[in-house]
Amino acid sequence: MSLTIKVNLISPTHLNSCNKPSCFFTAYNPRIRPKPIYHSNRLTTTSTSLKPRRMQGPVRSPSVIKSSLIEPDGGIVVDLVVPESERGTKTVEAESMPKVRLTKIDVEWVHVICEGWASPLKGFMREDEYLQSLHFNSLRMKDGSIVNMSLPIVLAIDDATKESIGSSSNVGLVGPDGHLVAILRSIEIYKHNKEERIARTWGTTAPGLPYVEEAIASAGNWLIGGDLEVLKPIKYNDGLDHYRLSPKQLRKEFDRRKADAVFAFQLRNPVHNGHALLMNDTRRRLLEKGFKNPILLLHPLGGFTKADDVPLDVRMEQHSKVLQDGVLDPETTIVSIFPSPMHYAGPTEVQWHAKTRINAGANFYIVGRDPAGMGHPTEKRDLYDPDHGKKVLSMAPGLEKLDILPFRVAAYDTVAKKMAFFDPSRAKDFLFISGTKMRTYARTGENPPDDFMSPGGWEVLVNITRVCKQRRQQSKRLLYLLSSTQLHFAASLL
Repeated sequence: MSLTIKVNLISPTHLNSCNKPSCFFTAYNPRIRPKPIYHSNRLTTTSTSLKPRRMQGPVRSPSVIKSSLIEPDGGIVVDLVVPESERGTKTVEAESMPKVRLTKIDVEWVHVICEGWASPLKGFMREDEYLQSLHFNSLRMKDGSIVNMSLPIVLAIDDATKESIGSSSNVGLVGPDGHLVAILRSIEIYKHNKEERIARTWGTTAPGLPYVEEAIASAGNWLIGGDLEVLKPIKYNDGLDHYRLSPKQLRKEFDRRKADAVFAFQLRNPVHNGHALLMNDTRRRLLEKGFKNPILLLHPLGGFTKADDVPLDVRMEQHSKVLQDGVLDPETTIVSIFPSPMHYAGPTEVQWHAKTRINAGANFYIVGRDPAGMGHPTEKRDLYDPDHGKKVLSMAPGLEKLDILPFRVAAYDTVAKKMAFFDPSRAKDFLFISGTKMRTYARTGENPPDDFMSPGGWEVLVNITRVCKQRRQQSKRLLYLLSSTQLHFAASLL
């Protein structure tokens, strides 16, 4: 989601000297705790407060508390993880099947499907589901009802893999490390028209789309769909698995907290006090509407992101500090990682983000300016109209039961010396701090204006910037030494 104030720690030009664009970030190892910081807040998420769109009608009775405040798509949250008692038998069976090798992003999609984020989808899409998703952004159920499904969730294979499968009805799915991950049953193989998929999902085939370059351009020319059986829960062993709560776990937690409203907010950036203002204001307005215990689901995206986005481990450490500093209330905030890969497909993708929060149990969704958008990859402009995302959500088929909350613009009020909602009548009093300015603050050690970000959250960003700077200097010295050594070696041959 593109926000009024955006924090990016390293610009693409700073990353060119490294083989892996995010190497300076991943070199930083924040002390992510093996257990959540707040025992009363087992979940934690990232949000921005927004202005309600569809809050008309009678207020829900606060005395009626349901384990599900909103029915999942298809009426049930899909769970495709094989019971532990059957895993041995299923694994032996999978060993004898033809194999399909998964990429890291493919595994993220297996994770998304098997936990029910894409309910009622029960596997990688067959052709009829793929065409409905691609052309209608939705799926028609057997009873004639419509569920939103704006992104095709597909698995690509190459010619050699297709040939090795032959006439088999089932295949084993193997992760990047060579271990069996799942079984795909009753498979269907069909053509992968990449140009059509890209054009209809992104509205352009311009080069430079991050997800396309990472996951589609070099993918195979065939798609394989079928019913998924995942052999064991997907784990990443990165110190963050305790934040990865499934839709069923989230719904159970909302019930435990006796929530009568859940408002979800997704972002890919560190939380500043403008975000906090928006989130806290949303809760205040829900209380005024008659709800007794609104719960914030702060839900940072944890799958694939482009190279210049802030890495997940840094974001989660920063979010933890924000709660520790009391900017958000741990008793009314749940922080959890949303495992989906990021497409940067604007109004098409924001429907997916909203739909998955229905399945997670949220009945309010916060949407901001240019959600899931990005700059045009070849031109100096936004790829999407910044207002279209929230407009599309208000009309999208299958999302009628979700209340959309467009957020108000927040900026730094130089008179009040704090983050505040922008007042056009005194526009000169407000400061919009760009990502470039934020990086300058962090790089030079200069503090941002008071009350822009919690002290602990800002310290995390300063520390990672310092580590990045040290790494760049070390890389330059190493390159100099290597060049000097090569020159001496070449001279010795003369």
